Amino acid sequence: MERTEWYLEYEIQINRPGLLGDISSLLGMLSINIITINGVENSRRGMLLLSKYDENITRLKTILQTMDTINVTKIRKPKLRDKLAVRHGKYIHRDVDDRKTIRFVRDELGLLVDFMAELYKQEGHKLIGIRGMPRVGKTESIVAASVCANKRWLFVSSTLLKQTVRSKLIEGEYNPENVYIIDGVVSKKRANEQHWQLIREVMQLPSVKVVEHPDIFVQATEYKIDDFDYIIELRSHEDEEITYEPIERQEFSQDNGFSMFDF
Repeated sequence: MERTEWYLEYEIQINRPGLLGDISSLLGMLSINIITINGVENSRRGMLLLSKYDENITRLKTILQTMDTINVTKIRKPKLRDKLAVRHGKYIHRDVDDRKTIRFVRDELGLLVDFMAELYKQEGHKLIGIRGMPRVGKTESIVAASVCANKRWLFVSSTLLKQTVRSKLIEGEYNPENVYIIDGVVSKKRANEQHWQLIREVMQLPSVKVVEHPDIFVQATEYKIDDFDYIIELRSHEDEEITYEPIERQEFSQDNGFSMFDF
């Protein structure tokens, strides 16, 4: 019988010496292995566990609920955000009103890259939008996540090195294992019909597509924000407002030192 992964998270009520040792001993007596353990936000501790029998997890939950030193907050099959919380010691934060919107600040770039890399590894079509002001690290995070996921990235439109708009791909670039990167502002301002036809072709591929400035992108296409699987917001600090007027003005200024080319 194969072993199953579980996620256990508890909040420490009384942080006495030997608490972790007692819980570890209990897990050992129930033949439950600890894969990873780490402190999580707000005096919580998270554990990835491995158990051969689900009944032992039920027994564990019953016993832990009798302890007055901890309060069990989660015991379940691990979700992606659980695994990331154990790795990085903090949870990714979802928007209260829109659960598909996930917020990061620049200090959390490592967590953001790890999160996107895990999304890239999932098979099939996935459409990801990323919002943020200039020079906050959007494109760099997308590329870094591609490297972590061992995926090839392709710019359909971009301002990373030059303002680039592609109107076609060569044969080897049509690959569901690739990550296709689109800049919504560049595509709206610079695109011709060949470029939009290429975007339609890319959208049909069972692969990952990442769109910078998705709100501008949907203004110029038949796609809607609801079509995105995830919307990532990246800020320099938590109170930063994301607005598109300075983004459009800066990226298309004639004296910004960048040339434009199509290919």
